[in-house]
Amino acid sequence: MAASKIVVSILLAIFAMALFNFIPCVQAQDLAPAPAPTSDGTSIDQGIAYVLMLAALVLTYLIHPMDASPYNFF
Repeated sequence: MAASKIVVSILLAIFAMALFNFIPCVQAQDLAPAPAPTSDGTSIDQGIAYVLMLAALVLTYLIHPMDASPYNFF
């Protein structure tokens, strides 16, 4: 009878230790990290730079034939 009480006590202690090891895992719910930004501003700056370069290229090709043209517009 005394041996069965000791075995039950040991099993109960092992069960309690196992249960207490898993309790913090259940309650420890961290918040999800913030998502990465979709645009950090450099892509917008790069887009503006491409538009400005395209405008400079168009103006260059529009003004350059005027230099070779026999007509004076300005």
